[in-house]
Amino acid sequence: MTLSYPRKARRAALCAAFALLGSPLCAQPAPSGAGAADERGLTALELLGKRVFEDASLSLPAGVSCASCHDAATAFQGNNGSSVPAVARGSLPTSLGKRNTPSIMYASFAPPFEFIDDKDEETGKIEKIPAGGQFFDGRARDLLAQVEGPMLDPLEMNAPSKRFIVETVQGGAYADLARQVYGHKVFADPDAAFVKLAQAVVAFEASARFHPFTSKFDDYLRGQAQLTALEKKGFELFKDPKKGNCLACHAGKEDSRNPQDWLFTDFTYDALGGPRNKAIPSVAKPHSAADLGLCARPGLAEVAPADFKVESVCGAFKVPTLRNIAVTGPYLHNGVFDKLRDVVAFYATRDTDPGRWYPKDRRGKPEKYDDLPPSAHDNVNVEEVPYDRKPGEKPRLSEKDVDAIVAFLETLTDRPKP
Repeated sequence: MTLSYPRKARRAALCAAFALLGSPLCAQPAPSGAGAADERGLTALELLGKRVFEDASLSLPAGVSCASCHDAATAFQGNNGSSVPAVARGSLPTSLGKRNTPSIMYASFAPPFEFIDDKDEETGKIEKIPAGGQFFDGRARDLLAQVEGPMLDPLEMNAPSKRFIVETVQGGAYADLARQVYGHKVFADPDAAFVKLAQAVVAFEASARFHPFTSKFDDYLRGQAQLTALEKKGFELFKDPKKGNCLACHAGKEDSRNPQDWLFTDFTYDALGGPRNKAIPSVAKPHSAADLGLCARPGLAEVAPADFKVESVCGAFKVPTLRNIAVTGPYLHNGVFDKLRDVVAFYATRDTDPGRWYPKDRRGKPEKYDDLPPSAHDNVNVEEVPYDRKPGEKPRLSEKDVDAIVAFLETLTDRPKP
């Protein structure tokens, strides 16, 4: 399934929502002082969001902003110079995150977290499954909720309160821009002001620079570029339900030439059973708890259907977009893979050659799914292609097939506009 929304419709809905919340200036041009190349074309609201996004004074101690871990040079993904590539460094010298930082490119296309109908193509049975939201575990219902998390997280920006954020902006260089957008009383109520500043960040993250659709693949869809023989082979393997079967989760409309129909995610959640990354300090500790992903999402049981078993999604994480995947490593929720090729090869040979990916026990047997407790092993996807293989069987993808798919994935990197 593909849960995408036309850009104009999303922008209109976003502006309408802001209007209801007291911001009628969604389309107001940015002030004349906004002359930087990456600020041209932004509305005043989007520019305010950019200022908040890049403000390193909002952390405690000062020095870390949203942009520190969401670097425009790497498709708004990064680790703020962390000594552990898989997790970001926070504002405190000793602070390191627990998960890989997701890219926020194309994040505004994700629908709010909810349970949606999923129809089994073979049986016709319909069941409710979780989809949408932000973060790998969907704990933020939408982008607005996502903004708050890193700002107040002790391991990230470490701001002590929403009031601290608001008062810092109020005393800073762009306070007048906030007043221009929201009115001169914008800072009167700190809680309301925080929401408005977060709305501005959402507006910035929903602007065209976060979804430019300027990759080689987009030009190919428009008929303005051709794929090489290797890239074309990779695309065919990517789509083939008996080979890569990547479209099962990294969705796109095969009959569409519209780039917006190719977001390369269906926004659902899947348990891949990726190897444990012991380079993450919180994981390296003796008897450290496994990251259970979606089933540990706060409030999941309250929003789930009555017959939904929360434990059935332990180990499941959100399916990321593959757009810009070649420049947003490391990979998986725990950043266990440094190279894109390793991820594709893992998909292909996880079950045919588990010893390639997992540590071995005393008897030399691979400890599959070592990042999950045994109670969650049955949740790992072993039914869909290419996971439907057993040790010793021929994998769905050869090593050359893996190379071809990687070549195709490299066509999904957005290029600067001329």
